[in-house]
Amino acid sequence: MNSIGKLAETCEAIAATTKKLQKTTIVAYYFKSSTPDEAAVSALFLSGRAFPAWEETTLQVGGSLLWRVVAELSGKNEAALTAAYRRHGDLGSVAGEVLAQGSEQGLNVLEVADSFRQIAAARGPAAKTALVRDLLARATGLEAKYIVKIMTGDLRIGLKESLVEEAIAKAYGGTLAGALKEVQRANMLLGDIGETLRLAVEGKLAEAKMRMFHPIGFMLASPIESAQEGSSYFPDATVEDKYDGIRAQAHISGGEVRFFSRTRDEITDSFPELPGALAGLRQDAILDGEIVAWEEPGRAQPFSVLQQRLGRKKVSERMLREIPVAYLVFDVLYTDGELLIDRPLRERGRILDDLLAERNLKHRVLGAAQGKAGSQAKLTFGEEESLAAHIIRAPVFHASSTEQLEELFAAAQARGNEGLMIKDLDSAYTPGKRGKAWLKMKRELATLDVVVTAVEYGHGKRVGVLSDYTFGVWEGDKLVNIGKAYSGLTDAEISQMTGWFLDHTIEDQGFRRAVEPKIVLEVAFNNMMQSDRHDSGYALRFPRIVRLRPDKSAQDADTLERVRDIFSKQSGNA
Repeated sequence: MNSIGKLAETCEAIAATTKKLQKTTIVAYYFKSSTPDEAAVSALFLSGRAFPAWEETTLQVGGSLLWRVVAELSGKNEAALTAAYRRHGDLGSVAGEVLAQGSEQGLNVLEVADSFRQIAAARGPAAKTALVRDLLARATGLEAKYIVKIMTGDLRIGLKESLVEEAIAKAYGGTLAGALKEVQRANMLLGDIGETLRLAVEGKLAEAKMRMFHPIGFMLASPIESAQEGSSYFPDATVEDKYDGIRAQAHISGGEVRFFSRTRDEITDSFPELPGALAGLRQDAILDGEIVAWEEPGRAQPFSVLQQRLGRKKVSERMLREIPVAYLVFDVLYTDGELLIDRPLRERGRILDDLLAERNLKHRVLGAAQGKAGSQAKLTFGEEESLAAHIIRAPVFHASSTEQLEELFAAAQARGNEGLMIKDLDSAYTPGKRGKAWLKMKRELATLDVVVTAVEYGHGKRVGVLSDYTFGVWEGDKLVNIGKAYSGLTDAEISQMTGWFLDHTIEDQGFRRAVEPKIVLEVAFNNMMQSDRHDSGYALRFPRIVRLRPDKSAQDADTLERVRDIFSKQSGNA
């Protein structure tokens, strides 16, 4: 029987090579040397999961609990653990370094999987702590390293789930043409890499069926800079407004409706009025769309309004009245027992129109509320939009020239939306992939000059460097934080700035350092929201570092007054 130690050694070998083919070969060999049960569990673990993706089961074990257990078992003090964390950048590697060798008998991967189930089922931190302590106490240092990595979902060995799929195809597909595609499709439908492996072992991948209420990956769009660029990819495009809400996948089956975010978390409780509006569909379906805050006679409100509804397990009747929402549907991925993602967008559009038209709900035309973009922009499918209970077929326009795209873009922004989505009518739906079949055209709301107030150590390839920056703007003579960003600078710039921040630390807080407020950054962002997350009372959505501003002193940075002005204009309150 394969031990978790054997799996840990396999992980070490995978991490030691950068070659994808070699990684998949190592994993395939490990699978073939394991029983089907061991291989199925290991496939989950190698994907960085304790449980299948479709399950709602979670360990509910936080980093602080693991930190305490590792400290207790190792006998190391806080300073020693913090130093180890700085060297490695993840708690699993810290456990591997500081924990003494445990039982030499070796834990079997099935035993670890059973322990994970017990930990997930345990109620209360005391019970969970006891189970985690028992598991790690029985493990060697190397085993503990990967047990903790799996528990935190932070494997970091350069092995994505897509490579595990390739290894399954290599191990069990033989000479079968298209084996990888069958593995990928089965895993997408089932949301369970372990069950997919079992089907591969039995030669039954084609028997995989769609598992409802398991969200599949969202198709992603590539950003473009101009209408001219947008019109260069395909001559005949379908165009939609880019709404300022949250992407959501709706699963409808047997009268039950559930919504999932782009991170595949269920968000149904935040929008209790929406499920009933889709429950009238006569067939199972999976829809793709955007949830937005909505105001009559038909306009999406800024994200800052919608934000008040997010993350709530219970929404009051008052909030339902004051912040109504709409689900703007723009695609259908599955219906009537058939997965539609391989069909072209023009066909999926017609199917979606027919599907929504068949609902046992009232309909009305949204065209007047949205407005026409101009005589040259023609509405293609979905002319009559259904608005019953705020389920709306997202208006779709047609554009075949740069001028038409510019016209549509101006109209979308006049409606308060972010910009445009430009899509190839012949495109298939590619879950989880970002290509040039879908394009997004928007312009930054603004940029701000901000001052770095605190920095944190990074992860992955940025272990050991200070790459995560918290920044603020001036309120009178004090700085108030407004955001945090980690993308935009080159590795060389981050390395250079790490040296500066180490020399100009005001307070060493372990993983985080408060620093002298002298470094100015220019940051861009999609929009701004009111938030108690920062002491400014505002937060930037998707902030990105544009550049360092060594030409500016901290006193030259922007003020909270300018922040309020940007927010006012964004919200249409000016």
